[in-house]
Amino acid sequence: MWRCALPLLRYPTVDELAAHAAALAARRPGDVRLRRVGVSRAGTPLWLLRVGRGARQALVVAGPHANEPVGGATVLRLAERVLADPRLTADADVTWNLLLCLDPDGSRRNEGWLAGPYRLDRYFRHFFRPGFLEQPEWLPDGAAAAALPETRALLRLQDELKPFFQCSLHGVDVGGAFVELTRDLPGLSRRVGHAAARLGIPREFGPYDTLYWPRLGPAVYRIPAPCEGAAAAAVTGAAVESTWHHPRRHGTLTAVVEAPMWGVAAVQDASRPADRDAVLRSLSHALRRDTELLERVLTRVRPHLLDVPDTARLLTPVEDHLLVCPGLAQAWDPDTADAVRPLPPLGTAHLTALRIAGRRIALRTAGLLHQLVLGAGHDPCGVLPELDAFIDAGCADYRDECGARWIPVARQAEYQTRVVLAAFELAADAPAEAPAGPAPARSGESDWGTRPAVPMHRE
Repeated sequence: MWRCALPLLRYPTVDELAAHAAALAARRPGDVRLRRVGVSRAGTPLWLLRVGRGARQALVVAGPHANEPVGGATVLRLAERVLADPRLTADADVTWNLLLCLDPDGSRRNEGWLAGPYRLDRYFRHFFRPGFLEQPEWLPDGAAAAALPETRALLRLQDELKPFFQCSLHGVDVGGAFVELTRDLPGLSRRVGHAAARLGIPREFGPYDTLYWPRLGPAVYRIPAPCEGAAAAAVTGAAVESTWHHPRRHGTLTAVVEAPMWGVAAVQDASRPADRDAVLRSLSHALRRDTELLERVLTRVRPHLLDVPDTARLLTPVEDHLLVCPGLAQAWDPDTADAVRPLPPLGTAHLTALRIAGRRIALRTAGLLHQLVLGAGHDPCGVLPELDAFIDAGCADYRDECGARWIPVARQAEYQTRVVLAAFELAADAPAEAPAGPAPARSGESDWGTRPAVPMHRE
């Protein structure tokens, strides 16, 4: 059986997470309990590992995105760390609630690369993440209308526990580390910087996700409150309803902790670029070119996918990705950008993050198309060589031009553990926020009613 021992050499699978949690609960029954809080769409149990017996509740959610497995390794490390330190449980009167994996079905689909060797080409050829509307942290029509069983299970848990602190564990495939908060935690940025420096992990000073969000400190950003119509706003500017904001009615502070798999030093370059507009034109041109190529490939292979099992699950994210690319290219192009909402001031770190993001969405699309063609059992249109060359070239750009370097799993998990504990300690000592009222009811026609209205800023 896989054991949570140092160093972690690889990511745990969904089954290994459950097995280790069960073993830990059997070993320490007075302090640890394992509870099923729901099931996935495929019937996989959603397991909650509870450590401690305090009155105050802390909730940590791992695996909200299927291709981001670091959270599973982190919750196992957190459980061991919390068990060994009574200051984090009994002395603080806290129970830790560790949700092992929010999207176990999607996580299983990534097991083609999960055990290593960890190479960019293997990652993208085996990449899976469901379409925007199938990602369980989003509430496109509000909490009352949540459709996914994973989402409903998390909402029930939040309303039952009323946690003072919630943490969502995410991974950045290529880039750097950063944290997003629903309200400020003074001192967190310094502790994030210390943890990152000790472990050799770059911080993102201009993440694509947070392009329009308030900056609370280096690599720490505030998540704006959701607003009506936000999903149709310009790409990264939107703040949509989610399970991050839902428990604010209970006074909960939410921290989203992002840890990179492949680090890029330039994402923490605070210098000013020599010619911002020239870089932006190049990025938007490259994204348009890649989008046109991938759309041509999809047009050629689509007629041959009608009888391929499970086509829809892979085809939906392909269509979502291709849907948002033209808007991204236009938003980044200084000659066509929206004058009503111009791009904010951009440093070298921002431009590096945009370059990584444009390449990411194209490589993810190519990887999903690659799997669709392989699933058909043959290559009737002869597109596999073209897709292979595209994936190899994109990975070479990440590696040779961006300087992407693999960060060992143990360091990823240790960094994320340290940041979670730092945020927890600061939140535990901070004055409690008055519970917020429920989100206002939606009125009129929602702009989620059409497929283009998706939370683009998270992709």
